[in-house]
Amino acid sequence: MAINEQVIFITGGARGIGLETAKALGARGAKLVLTDLDTPALDAAVEAIGADRCVGIVADVCDLPAMEAAVAAAVERFGRIDVVLANAGIASYGSVLTIDPATFQRTIDINIVGVFNTARASIPALEQSKGYLLVVSSLAAFAASPGLAAYNASKAGVEHFANALRLEVAHKGIAVGCAHMSWIDTPLVQDAKADLPTFKEMISKLPPPINRTTSVDACVKAFVKGIDKRARHVYCPGWVRGIGLNRNVMNSAVGARPILKLVPDLLPRMDAEVRALGRSTSARNVANDERSVAGGDQG
Repeated sequence: MAINEQVIFITGGARGIGLETAKALGARGAKLVLTDLDTPALDAAVEAIGADRCVGIVADVCDLPAMEAAVAAAVERFGRIDVVLANAGIASYGSVLTIDPATFQRTIDINIVGVFNTARASIPALEQSKGYLLVVSSLAAFAASPGLAAYNASKAGVEHFANALRLEVAHKGIAVGCAHMSWIDTPLVQDAKADLPTFKEMISKLPPPINRTTSVDACVKAFVKGIDKRARHVYCPGWVRGIGLNRNVMNSAVGARPILKLVPDLLPRMDAEVRALGRSTSARNVANDERSVAGGDQG
C-alpha cells in the first residue's frame, strides 16, 4: 500500500524525529495520528501538517489505558491504522552511582514499558490492516557509553522486544521493524550537549565514525524508506549496521579500550555536572514529568 493511502500513528510526535517524520509522511499524503505530552508543541505539529490529515492526542506511553484510548480515537477518526512508529523516548544523565534512581526508572518506563504499551494497544488495529510496527532503538543498543546506562539498557531492551514481538505477530500478517540510529541532531542530543559539556566532549573523543552527529533530515529519510518498505531493520547512517554486526567486538576488552581511556577523567567531571544541574535528565523532560503528574500524559 502506498504511503498516501496509509494511516500512521506516531508516539512522541510533537518534536524531533517523530515530528519531522510525520511532516515528511504528511507531505506524501499519509494521514497522521501523533501522541505526546507537550500540548502546545502537539498543537503546533498538527497545525504544521494540517488538521485535515493530522490529529494530535495527549496520551501517556506509560499508561496502557491512555494508549488504548488513543488508538481507539485514531481508528474512529480515520477508520484504520496501517503503521505505528514507537518513537517516544528520553535520555538520562550520570553514572550508576550518581543518577537519580527515579530518573533511571522513568527512562526504563518510557523507553521500554512505553513501547510495550504502544504495541499492546495497537496490535489489534494492525492485525486488521496487516500493518507494520517500527520500534525505535539506537546505536546505544550495540555500543555502550559511560554515564548513559539507563538509555543503553532501554534501547538494548526494546531491540530484543521487537525481535520477540516479530515472532509473535508474523502469523497475524503484522511486520515488525527496529530502527538504530547514531547521534542524531535532535532535541534529545541538543539538550544533553547544552546541559553537560562533558557529553559533547565524550562524543568528540569517540573513534570515528561514532563521533559524528547525523542530521535529522537523514534520519527522517531512513525512517520514511523503512516504513515504505516495511523494513525489518532501519539504520542511520548506514554504517550503524556494521556496528550491530560487530557488537561483540565493540563490547569486548579490545573494543572498549578507547572509551575506557576516557572514563577516569571524563566520568567524574560528568557526574559533577549532573550534581550541579540538580537533575538527571533535560529540563524539558522534567517539565513533561510534571505535566504527567498533574494529570496530563506523556508521549
